[in-house]
Parts: sequence; structure tokens; C-alpha cells
Amino acid sequence: MNSREKVVRAIEFQKPDALPISHAILPSAQYKYGAQLSEIINHFHEDFGWHLLPDLPREQLPPFYKPGKHYDDFGTLWYVTVEGRCGIPIEYPIKPDLSDYKNYRWPEVFSAGVPKYRLYSGHMSGKSNEYYARGAWIVFFEQMQQLVGFENLLVALALEKPEIYRLRDDLLRFNLAWLDKWLASEYQGLHFADDWGSQTDLLISPDMWRSFFKPVYKEMFSKVKNQDLHVWYHSDGNIIEIIPDLIELGVDVLNCQTSVMDMNKLETFTGTIAFRTDIDRQKVLPFVSPGEVKDYIFRLFHQLGTEDGGIVACGEISEDVPLENIKAMYEAFTEFKW
Repeated sequence: MNSREKVVRAIEFQKPDALPISHAILPSAQYKYGAQLSEIINHFHEDFGWHLLPDLPREQLPPFYKPGKHYDDFGTLWYVTVEGRCGIPIEYPIKPDLSDYKNYRWPEVFSAGVPKYRLYSGHMSGKSNEYYARGAWIVFFEQMQQLVGFENLLVALALEKPEIYRLRDDLLRFNLAWLDKWLASEYQGLHFADDWGSQTDLLISPDMWRSFFKPVYKEMFSKVKNQDLHVWYHSDGNIIEIIPDLIELGVDVLNCQTSVMDMNKLETFTGTIAFRTDIDRQKVLPFVSPGEVKDYIFRLFHQLGTEDGGIVACGEISEDVPLENIKAMYEAFTEFKW
């Protein structure tokens, strides 16, 4: 079977003939390793059209990847210390108390569709029947943080300020209009992301998440599901309490930080949702031996997947991962057997 069929079968638990592979390679790793990294990844077949797009030129890096201080389209100032690795927002367009929100002017809704360059993974439009086309990377909670600041956002949520509800509803309108543009092109799945967890728990209470944010996701995800596309969702941190909610909302593929969650609890979702795997970036990929990398991956796949599917093999590569461990990771992806 070709790549597209392999991915669809993995997501829908229809017995793919092998695990589909998805690259997740930060530009910082590409800049550090150059041809040595290219030689490794070109040796392993990727199923999302990675090789069909050229790398994004350095001069076109977005503000959150470009060294130094740069404003984005929303008016947020980013500070980046390592070229090609996400920086941090240090200045926000809306005052901490949101008193000036009525004066904030949203940018034009971004274009979407056929990408010209590859940035982080093989997001491409569906111009090839051979590869699975996964587009977008739409955030909500994180975008709110980038507009007002993390602590300021949490305070406004706790105080139930009227402005925070206006901000939520306006951002939802913005994202829905942006989704219309993504849905006008040919994709098999669209990707959403928000980091909801700390190392130990959710960043806000589950009740607040369900009352304030869950309706937003329901509206965005429903728009995608109604077009018969898969919903992909990324979230770092311990999000175990809201995984049932994400399943209820229709998430088909979850990319979560499994290493900070109770695997016994996480395994209860095996077979009910597909995982785009996260290979431990804190204690495994940068630090252990290649053999230990493989052992970790084999255990993880057995825990989260089934013989019918449920695994999209993926591990994020940044500049701190040794080349030998990158190679071992991809070897494990191809060597794994039930």
C-alpha cells in the first residue's frame, strides 16, 4: 500500500502493512548537522511528502524561529536565542489588565493552502495521491498567551473578566475564517496544537478547561470533521485528565508528551485514538545510548498501539540529539514488530 493508505489505515485501525513515519525536525537540527542529518532521514521513507517541499530559506524564518527580537503579525515581540528553535514572547500587544483590548486590531486572516516550503514537518497540500496531506498548525490557548502574556491570561480567566470572553470569541472567529481557507484546499487532515500541561498536571483546572475552552475546540474540530478530514492535536505536558474530552471532541490523532504521564492510565486509551508518538526529549533522545533509544521505542509502541493500527511513528529532533540516536530512532521505527 502507498503512504496515504498506510497513514489512513493506521489512524482508523484498519491494519496498515507497516508503521507510517512522520518527520518532526526542527530547523535548528538541520542547521547544526546539515548533510549528515539529510543522509539519515533520506534513508528512511517518510509518509507525509517531506521530500516534496524544499526547506524554508533562513531569511524567511518566522519571528519565533529567527534569531534576535522580531514582531509577529499579531504584534507580539519574540526573542530567539537559537536559530531555528522556538523562542519566547517578551512583549504583548494587549495590556496586562486588558483595558485597551477594545483598541486591538486583528491582522488579516492568513493565507492557507499549497505551501511553498517545508518548515517543521512535511505539511503539504494533497497534490499527490501517494502521500497523506496534513496541513495547518492552529493554536488557541497559546495565541491568547501571546496576546496578553501567560500570567495575565490566567489572572483574567480567574477573575472572569468580560474582556477575556471577548478575546476568546474574537480569536475563535479569526480561526474559523482561517480554517475556511485551509478547507478550500485538498487535505486529509488538519493539525491543531496547544500545550496544556505542566510536568505534573494541567495548567488550569479541568472544570475551567471544559467550560471556557472545550466549546471553542468543539466548534473548530466540528468544522474539520464535517468535511471528513482527520483532526490532529498536539499538546505537551501531563494532559491525562482531558484526553477523554479530546476523544469526545473527535480528535483522531493525538501527539502528547507520554513520558510525563502515568502509562497505566494512558494505555486505557490504546485502541480508541491514534498516537503520533513523542519520543522522550528530556531523558531519552539526547542522553541515552542508541540501543536504549530502540528499547524505549519498542516498549512505547507496544503500549500505545495495536496490531490493527494506532501508531504514527514520530519523534521530535532538535539540535541536542546526537546523530547516532537520530539514526537509532528511525531504525526502531522500521524494525518494530508486534
